[in-house]
Amino acid sequence: MKAIVPAVTLIAIVVAGAPETARAQAPTPLSLETWLDWERVSDPRISPDGSQVIYTRGWVDKQNDRWESSIHIIGTDGTRPRNLIDGSSPRWSPNGDRIAFLAPDEDGNTQIFVRYMDAEGAVTQVTRVEESPSAPAWSPDGTRLAFTMSVPAENPSSRHWQVSLPRPEGADWTPGPRIIESLVYRQDGVGFLDETFRHIFVVPADGGTPRQLTSGDHNYGTPVWEPGGETLLFSGLIEDDALYRWQETEVYRLGVGSGDLRQVTTRKGPDGAPTPSPDGSMIAYVGHDTTTFDYIESTLYVMNADGSNARAITAELDRTPRGLQWAPDGRGVYFNVRADGYANIMYASVDGEVRAASQGPQMFELSDVSAGGMAVATWGDAHEPGDVYAFPVDNPERRTRLTDANGDVLAGVTLGEVEQIWAESSHDGLAIHGWVIKPPGFDPSREYPMMLVIHGGPHGMYNGGFNFGWQEHAANGYVVLYTNPRGSSGYGTEFGNAIQYDYPNNDFHDLMSSVDELLSRGYVDEDNMFVYGCSGGGVLTAWVVGHTDRFRAASSNCPVTNWLAFPGEVDGNFLRWYADFEHFPWEDPSEHIRRSPIMYVGNVTTPTMLMTGELDLRTPMSQTEQFYQALKAQKKPTAMLRFQGEWHGTSRMPSNFLRTQLYLRKWFERWGTHDDARAATDR
Repeated sequence: MKAIVPAVTLIAIVVAGAPETARAQAPTPLSLETWLDWERVSDPRISPDGSQVIYTRGWVDKQNDRWESSIHIIGTDGTRPRNLIDGSSPRWSPNGDRIAFLAPDEDGNTQIFVRYMDAEGAVTQVTRVEESPSAPAWSPDGTRLAFTMSVPAENPSSRHWQVSLPRPEGADWTPGPRIIESLVYRQDGVGFLDETFRHIFVVPADGGTPRQLTSGDHNYGTPVWEPGGETLLFSGLIEDDALYRWQETEVYRLGVGSGDLRQVTTRKGPDGAPTPSPDGSMIAYVGHDTTTFDYIESTLYVMNADGSNARAITAELDRTPRGLQWAPDGRGVYFNVRADGYANIMYASVDGEVRAASQGPQMFELSDVSAGGMAVATWGDAHEPGDVYAFPVDNPERRTRLTDANGDVLAGVTLGEVEQIWAESSHDGLAIHGWVIKPPGFDPSREYPMMLVIHGGPHGMYNGGFNFGWQEHAANGYVVLYTNPRGSSGYGTEFGNAIQYDYPNNDFHDLMSSVDELLSRGYVDEDNMFVYGCSGGGVLTAWVVGHTDRFRAASSNCPVTNWLAFPGEVDGNFLRWYADFEHFPWEDPSEHIRRSPIMYVGNVTTPTMLMTGELDLRTPMSQTEQFYQALKAQKKPTAMLRFQGEWHGTSRMPSNFLRTQLYLRKWFERWGTHDDARAATDR
């Protein structure tokens, strides 16, 4: 099966960006301003009778510098496409007469709405709550909607801090301190967290007062109705010390009427994504046994509804199943697998027979299946950005294209050719997978400037799908190289766990070996190579410039540069980051020091820019500042770009994506020597 072939197999696939007749003409490259007309399609859902598809379409609000979304509908045969209503997360009612969705109310607060699918198309606001509801799910009889929402803690720590101040009447005093006692108290994209917990609610589908089903100071996962309509499944850990056991979750059953809570799974380790079979007799879920590994691929399990006879049905796959969808006959489960740089659909019978439902260098991801066996998915590849398709679930090759979201803006545009590349790591011969994008009108007899792009995570996975940013760099005269060094996901547990207690280190050799492989092909200017990455890619970029001088310039974006300080600065559960090291730093700081890029800043000769969002809590600005100040103290070429309004990353807002592209090339142009690179970036 191509989706999970061993990494030692050499594959070279070249996908042309335009027909041969068009190549003879001067290419029309992708322009940066096209991003303002770009659209994204996502979350397609098929009607119960298999005849229609609803999906979310994202588009750029140019005046307000943000992404907006609307819900569209189309027949599974491709007929009657139309915009339905503004909103997101659409879900069909069980008989297909309504859809539930999320949208802002008149005050801008997210609420649940229901739209009737008859000719009148009436819309009802279902909730009127102060906090944002999420994950609306229809009951099997269509009378209720379950959802999750944050509510204040039942036992807030603030009750211990009540004080009486002798404040004069009318006095304008400084607000009191923010008092924090929780292990998790801030979140990227949100900021400081109120003392709240996420609970499960139900509300009448025609509107009314939501009823809270869960209690206690715990976080409850996304609810899934069981076919009988009297119980919900969810994943979480309902224990007082759950935050300290962050590697564990269980599957629970919740009585909708009684509120009774029962733990269904019992093994130590994460169990999630519970998905009941059509007749309710079995539950599929994903998880793995507890482990000391930093990375492990999960397994698909099935069990009887009461939790008995739990068994792995993809034990030999060594790839993580996602997006579980039962076959209509209940004999097996379809699921998505991101493996070896691509995404495909697979099927596993309840008896453990595993087969590929789709194969190939593509990004093909199942989203929904009707009771009659019609399915809907998104599909894309190196030159197709990703669109919605419908097909019989047992025959994905008979897919019908339903959308062409960016066909208009790509019309007449010549994209860069995309080629897979494999290299043997100079460290130990490990096979390293990657891709190269060549400039439109590529001439193999010329030498081009090159950008090496490094992914984050560090357990991320670059893929062979369409990437606007890299195609736009290629349109400006650069060869773009992006790879999956050791530690990347999608290549099995051993490959992903190869950086345990050793990141960054040998992944550097993987990256350099891929650069060497590309250089051997003769069309890259070795004197004009550049490197950048964000998050984990920023970490490795900072590491790269401390260990080699082969790049003309670098941009370490949203990096971690000092592991000693980082766990005390990061958002979320910082115990996860301490677990990446063999010892706490107060017990033995040597590993934190050895793996911190800032410890090698004295070796840096490469002009290194740093770009980070000012609001970033995942890789906080202080990490950028430390590296910048260390370079500046040595009078080494550097610049720090602090992106306003950005959390983690530098491209959430459309204008900042444009800036990121332009500032990268401006910095590289400043330090490069290749005339072609300067001419390209001046276009």
